[in-house]
Amino acid sequence: MGQHNISNVAHLIAEPVRSVMLITLADGSAMSAGALAEAAGVTAQTASSHLSKLLDGGLLSVESQGRHRYYRLAGAHVSHVSHVLESLASVGPVTPAWRNTPNRSAQALRFARCCYDHLAGQISVAVTQSMLTQGFVVEAGERHYALTTPGCAWLQQLGIDIGDLAVGQTEHGHQCLDWTERQYHVAGPLGARLMNAFLAWGWMRKSPTTRSVTVTALGWDGLKKHFGIGRDACGPA
Repeated sequence: MGQHNISNVAHLIAEPVRSVMLITLADGSAMSAGALAEAAGVTAQTASSHLSKLLDGGLLSVESQGRHRYYRLAGAHVSHVSHVLESLASVGPVTPAWRNTPNRSAQALRFARCCYDHLAGQISVAVTQSMLTQGFVVEAGERHYALTTPGCAWLQQLGIDIGDLAVGQTEHGHQCLDWTERQYHVAGPLGARLMNAFLAWGWMRKSPTTRSVTVTALGWDGLKKHFGIGRDACGPA
């Protein structure tokens, strides 16, 4: 990629509204301009202007279905850009303006969302902190978590098949830096198994249109019983 192209891409992703749009589409989904406007907390007219620039810059593609237009990342190479943006967001100012927005979609993404195959957001950070406090995992090495003996027994009691998640093997629990909370949440195979269990038990539901995740009434009961996490622990659900 030439220096001119690098400058163009850097200019496009440096704008906060456009960066939020790219991060929102990081899971490969296609969304309408209205949905992206809501996620970014801007008007439809403002969103249209930013989407045009992302299209012209080759970062997004668009397809029409009747009267509706749906935007998605232009390819796998742009997916890498959006994931880099998540990492960059975690080292920005402590309270960027978008975190204080009353926009419901932005608040929902901050509260709980899918991050690849595991849970992210306020609820995931709370789950991770609970596991650390209870001694079920410990920090190990460079950005890893290791399951303890009590942790393995606890997962089995919950009905989670730990399989090859052997005690002390740090490669099974990764520390993923949460781009909204600026704290680590558990990822890797351990994070994926927890997410799968939460969904299978009916504790949580994925949104059909965005990366957000909803905690059910049953889920709040389970989170309180096993993790000590109440409804008021992570902000609005």
